Amino acid sequence: MGGKPMVQAEAVHKSFGRLEVLRGIDLEVYPREVMCMIGPSGSGKSTFLRCINHLEKIDAGRLSVDGELVGYQQRGDKLYELRESEVCQKRSEIGMVFQRFNLFPHKTALENVTEAPILVKRESRSAAVDRGRKLLERVGLAEKVDAYPNQLSGGQQQRVAIARALAMQPKLMLFDEPTSALDPELVGEVLDVMRGLAEDGMTMVVVTHEMGFAREVGDSLVFMDGGVVVEAGKPRDVLTKPQHERTRSFLSKVL
Repeated sequence: MGGKPMVQAEAVHKSFGRLEVLRGIDLEVYPREVMCMIGPSGSGKSTFLRCINHLEKIDAGRLSVDGELVGYQQRGDKLYELRESEVCQKRSEIGMVFQRFNLFPHKTALENVTEAPILVKRESRSAAVDRGRKLLERVGLAEKVDAYPNQLSGGQQQRVAIARALAMQPKLMLFDEPTSALDPELVGEVLDVMRGLAEDGMTMVVVTHEMGFAREVGDSLVFMDGGVVVEAGKPRDVLTKPQHERTRSFLSKVL
């Protein structure tokens, strides 16, 4: 996994009011790596993801994506906050898939996928539609291009959401519990798409409860609790030989 990290977090802190949610996160994710993050609710996993694409601002520490600070620019030894337009430009290079699909209900699957490239990247409609169709085919929905979200199952909607994120040709994909709102029998179809992305070499950070996926697809596994990284390593090692009591007690409840 050599080279420079795609994501580098150094002593990242984040509070909401008096609640300290991230208490000094140090992590590196390398190009083509799939990092899975597990841990109890409220441990800071989702907040950390939202900091990576600057939906939340960090309070202390440094966070960079592909060698550039998130939300800031360094001049000399001072940090300057980027303008909102610059933040949006950077954010467009990072795909994010949420627990809830957040599709536009009044737009078809294809329109959902082509909207951002046309509006944000000023791509021609024909190029966007061409790639949109290919992406929907890639997530197994070639025959659903003209369907509206309410005509799709939860698993299909989530696959449209993944295609929509990929349409921006991101260098990094973030998944925030992408299967936790789905009926159990629909989880597999979404994980299969994610597995395919991993095989294609997409750099991914995945907050998940799916331990089988973490074990098979993850290159690294991070267990967070109480706003800190308690344990990190190869998924198989963390899952079968956890070093910390907190990791052991969490895994005993979920495995």
